[in-house]
Amino acid sequence: MNKIRILIIEDEEAASKRLQKMIAELMPEAIIINAIDSIETAVKWFNTYPQPNLIFADIHLADGSSFEIFKQVQIDCPIIFTTAYDQYALQAFELNSIHYLLKPVKKDDLTKAIERFNKLYANTQTPAQDISKVLSALSKQPTTYKERFVIRFGEHIKTIETHDIAYFYTENKANFAVLKDGKRYPIDNNLDELDHLINPKMFFRINRQFIISYPSIAEMVSYSKARVLIKLNPPSKYETIVSTERSPQFKQWLAGE
Repeated sequence: MNKIRILIIEDEEAASKRLQKMIAELMPEAIIINAIDSIETAVKWFNTYPQPNLIFADIHLADGSSFEIFKQVQIDCPIIFTTAYDQYALQAFELNSIHYLLKPVKKDDLTKAIERFNKLYANTQTPAQDISKVLSALSKQPTTYKERFVIRFGEHIKTIETHDIAYFYTENKANFAVLKDGKRYPIDNNLDELDHLINPKMFFRINRQFIISYPSIAEMVSYSKARVLIKLNPPSKYETIVSTERSPQFKQWLAGE
């Protein structure tokens, strides 16, 4: 049997490695030919190499939506998207025979997606997927963002409003929300999950450790390699620098684009 050639498009290294590990367990007949982390790199790859048999693509990449890739290159193989959209929005994928996995990806869900792929793979006449229809369907879905968080510390439970949060950060594998008044609370969601739960017009993930709100920016200073050093209000004990790969999108976000 020929090896099934798989391409992964995912900008979070931990999520990519976890997905690769699960694929290796569930699809021993497969070979992961590459793991790509940006739109630009993916477009160059597709213009250079033959298409794989299957693609796993995260919808939200650091440099934009992975749908931008499929606007620039013609893809004829099945795609399994990973996404944090709710079930209502995911109807858009189902209606157009697009596979999806809700993040964080669970092994049982991946198993079902692979089973569906195997049925398609056995059929050499599998049609190309129409990404434009998915984009159109998704654009009609209402977008809602998390308005408050439930905080648990000891025996106590309280809620905090999202608009009162200055920034989120991770420390020693724990996640925290810092309020505008400087108070800090532990939260259950990691930064990957928060990326999809909070309003992207108000919050931006500047690196792997921090998601900041626009009002929390006290000062910005040009840094090396086109990066930006940010001084936060309330202050953080960590140096907060916009990573190189996120700097172009950060500047667009500042401009409200």
